[in-house]
Amino acid sequence: MAGLLENKVALVTGAATGIGLGVCQTFVDEGAKVIVTSHRMHDETKAFLAKYPENTEFQLLEVTDEDNWQKVTEDAYNKYGHLDIVVNNAGVSDAGVPIDEEKLEDWNHVIDVNLTGTFLGIKHGMKQMRKGNGGSIINISSIEGFVGVPDYAGYNASKGGTRLLTKGAALDAATHKYNVRVNSVHPGFIDTGLVPADMKPAMAKITPLGHIGKPEDIGNICVYLASDKSSFTTGAEFVIDGGFIAQ
Repeated sequence: MAGLLENKVALVTGAATGIGLGVCQTFVDEGAKVIVTSHRMHDETKAFLAKYPENTEFQLLEVTDEDNWQKVTEDAYNKYGHLDIVVNNAGVSDAGVPIDEEKLEDWNHVIDVNLTGTFLGIKHGMKQMRKGNGGSIINISSIEGFVGVPDYAGYNASKGGTRLLTKGAALDAATHKYNVRVNSVHPGFIDTGLVPADMKPAMAKITPLGHIGKPEDIGNICVYLASDKSSFTTGAEFVIDGGFIAQ
């Protein structure tokens, strides 16, 4: 039986590990061709690519570099004849200091990667999708696009900006009849290699469902948004957090 993403081509940023790689896994499971992008590889990236050589490829992508974006998206379209899905997942965090102590260069780096990088992914993904039959753009924001966290003002700003950038882009695409849908996904605490083991019990304790999420929990909602099952869904936000911000 064909998967939900059969014959679709997806590009995922920040996909070398963690949530991004989890999204790639769910996409491959549903039949998509997946372009795994990141500014570097990890051992788990190599293992994933080796496991699915017919359905995956790796491309270096600095999400703050517009020329890099243009080349990678154009190459994808030229190779496959269509680009159907872009997941803007790449992200970085602040140094974890009060806003009056945050260095301007740290602030700029977070905004450049998390917000400007997402803008460039929308811009160049949409350009290629318009050449074909349209597509779906999925922006990975955060629960911190809804609620504030002390000492992470830049991250909060970037993720809140991503939430509203998504809505503006969705309306642009709808107004101009591009046949491109744009939605945002807002993860809560997710079990990745970036989360220290000693922090996981505390994260689980403050999550109403009693445990933290897995990368495939984010991947599964991305499968829905990438598929034709979500054809009437755009400009929306999907919170996957075990009930955290419902409190």
